[in-house]
Formats: sequence, structure tokens, C-alpha cells
Amino acid sequence: MTSLILIEFRKLLPYRTFWVILFIYLTLLLLFVYGSSNITINGQQAGSDIYQFPGIWQKLTYIASYFNLLLGILLIILITDEYTFRTFRQQVIDGLFRSDLVLAKLFVVVFIGLVATSVLAILGLGFGIPNTSQVSVSLLLSGSMHLVYYFVQALGYMSIAVLFGFLIRKNGLAIICFLLYTKVIEPLIHWRLPDDTDKFFPMKVLSSLTPMPGQAVLDSITGPTISLSPQEAVLPAIAYIAVFYLLAYLLLKLRDL
Repeated sequence: MTSLILIEFRKLLPYRTFWVILFIYLTLLLLFVYGSSNITINGQQAGSDIYQFPGIWQKLTYIASYFNLLLGILLIILITDEYTFRTFRQQVIDGLFRSDLVLAKLFVVVFIGLVATSVLAILGLGFGIPNTSQVSVSLLLSGSMHLVYYFVQALGYMSIAVLFGFLIRKNGLAIICFLLYTKVIEPLIHWRLPDDTDKFFPMKVLSSLTPMPGQAVLDSITGPTISLSPQEAVLPAIAYIAVFYLLAYLLLKLRDL
């Protein structure tokens, strides 16, 4: 297991695309969080109130959920490049099992998910502490479970991307199919199905992990939205992640490298 992790780090650390996409992720997230104070609600700007604990955790994770697509695109590029440069084939020739190749990508997904979640934690503390009066440890930790929900969500997005990478193998086409499924195909399926059914679909389960702040107020105006709570969505999300990796392994096992 340690050797797999070391192999992946040797490939990741000098890989410029990896650092470029992470930089874009961090920059966009920072800009959106910084600009959130200018949001107008009922004719008034949100101001520094938006950064106060404990509510900042839910707001941060909701904003970050929109950039999980970047993390998914990164995983697709990493996997399809392995096919392009015949890295997978060479690793199998060198003695690795095909299951090792999938497990190695799981390590990469967990690592990137931890990095993204750590960035959110740092942003939350950096923006929250100066804008919250009477800061205490209990107040800092209150609502921090949203970071855990975001971590699971990020793993889910990247796991879907891993499946598309192993399925299609060409980065441009795989990225297009990944975006179409997450933003077009599954939402269209939701539109045709009752809410009691579509709330268990993969993307809706993942989106339920980071609900929009103030959703209860919106529901009181437009009617209730039927979806899982973050606590209810965790186990289905983990189950989907396991299914995506099982399918990726079966694809790798049954097809030529």
C-alpha cells in the first residue's frame, strides 16, 4: 500500500496540470468567498455577517460544492493521461495488479479531497475569526460537520469522474460526458421522476450533502423541497462511491490496457 502511494506521488508532484487545476480551484474559491459579502439580501448587503461562526461552515461548503467539477476534471485528466502514455500497461508489466491501479487512484482521490477540505477549514478560520465576536472552541466546532459532508461530496464527484475516465479513456470526450451527466442528463431524469424517487439518484444525493443556506426560508415561500438531509445522504453517498470504484475495477479488469 505504501509503495502505491509513493508511486502516485512521484507522478503527481511534478505534474504541472495537477498544480494548475488546484491553483484555479483555490483562486476561484477565494474570490467567491471574498465576494460573498457583497451579496444583496432583501435590499441589504450581507456584509461581514456572512462570515460569522457557526454559519460560515455551511456557506463555505455550499460555495465550494460548485467547484467539485474542477476536481472531477482533474481526475479524468490524470486517468486518461495514464492510458495515453501507456503508464497503466507498464505498471501491470512491472508486477502491479489491475486492482492496484484502481486502489492507487482511490488514494489520489482521498488525498485531493483532504486538501480541498483543509483549504475550506483554513478559509473558514481566516474569514470567520476576525468577523465573529467572542470566539470560543465550541463555537468554532459548531457546524464544522459540514466540512465532513463536503469531504464525502468531493469524493463522490471525483469517483464519478474516475469511472468516466476508465470508461472512455479520452480526456476531452470523458470530460464532456462527465459534465453532461452531472449537469444535464441526471437533472433531466429528475425532472421526469417524483421527488420521492429522484432524491436517491447519485447527483442529488451528493448535492444534499451541502444544502443551500436559508433553504428552509425559501421552502416556506416556494413550497417544500423533497431531498435528503446531509446526515441522511452520507451513507448513500459512500455506497455510491463504492459502486463507482467497483465498476471502474470491472472495466479495467475486462478490457485491454
